[in-house]
Amino acid sequence: MVSTLGVAVVGFGWMGRVHTQAYQRIPHHFPQLPVRPELIAVAEEVPGRAEEAAARFGFASTTRDWREIAADPRVQAVSITAPNFLHRDIGVAMAEAGKHIWIEKPVGLTAADARAVSEAAAKAGVRGTVGFNYRNAPAVAYARELIASGELGTVTHVRVRLLSDYAAHPDGALTWRYERARGGGGVLGDLASHGVDLARFLLGDITALTADTAVFIPERARPTGATAGHTLATGGEPGPVENEDYVSCLLRFASGARGVLEASRVSVGEQNNYGFEVHGTRGAVLWDYRRMGELGVSRGTSYQDQPVSTVFVGPGHGEYAAFQPGAANAMGYDDLKVIEAYNFLRSVAEGTAYGATLEDAVHSAAALDAMSRSAVQGTWVSLG
Repeated sequence: MVSTLGVAVVGFGWMGRVHTQAYQRIPHHFPQLPVRPELIAVAEEVPGRAEEAAARFGFASTTRDWREIAADPRVQAVSITAPNFLHRDIGVAMAEAGKHIWIEKPVGLTAADARAVSEAAAKAGVRGTVGFNYRNAPAVAYARELIASGELGTVTHVRVRLLSDYAAHPDGALTWRYERARGGGGVLGDLASHGVDLARFLLGDITALTADTAVFIPERARPTGATAGHTLATGGEPGPVENEDYVSCLLRFASGARGVLEASRVSVGEQNNYGFEVHGTRGAVLWDYRRMGELGVSRGTSYQDQPVSTVFVGPGHGEYAAFQPGAANAMGYDDLKVIEAYNFLRSVAEGTAYGATLEDAVHSAAALDAMSRSAVQGTWVSLG
């Protein structure tokens, strides 16, 4: 028997639309799921945006105040896609109101913020799923299987990269993303949070790290009106960029493996250059998000001059079969969010955690805090 779950979306920029479309696609890709999302309400403070979302996607009601959603008995689950600095307040309030939460990373600006949301959800007995979408790629799931099976031998080291140009233009508007109080650690929360999650997902817990950070575009023009995404602005009053454009980090894992993580939001010539290379004593796996359905695999007993084969993922790898019937058919970013929505709704339906959890968000945020401390102190920092 299929039941209905009333859902709401708080914050309707690009990510709010992605979440909404993911909910709508659930019956098509995961018909076996015993719960169906119903779009009840959307909250967005920018005038007219919520109404536009309702007209386009069919939300039953709109509001400019997310607190109305917390008080709405029709809503049982909430997507939190508002700006980062609002995540703690909204996340805690929704959990305390007894609503399951699907929240985008980073869950707040600090590990304390993420922990507050996680503890509120645990106390209320609600489920929490976090937007670490890259772990949902079938090739990443397959890489994890190969590592766990011992196919690569003992993992020795990993390199994780997240290089982008979304903030490379010097005329990029000085939005909340560049303010410490509202945007947190800049590229640390935007991209390095994904890198930490991928590293932990593949290799296990990180025990210590040392990091270096930099701001390469120290000043930007303030926008003169409402902004969305990464808007350009000229002629506005200049102001300082308060958080990081770049981070590089050395990692130590509980397993004894070592790692390198690098993230940049100002890399000219790089568009979503995300990926990893994991090396073991007998093999390696290599993944590039821009070729999401391919995994480079080297395994055998040659050690030296051992070739790398390209594996095209297909049914049997992660949730690929829910989207395509045969290997090498392409999947895209939005498909990863559909998988995330599925994990969220399945967690609610079955009362068991699937996919990235709030506890994963706490671990990621703790690593980001450690990176910030390390960059200031110039030392290794233990994650305990």
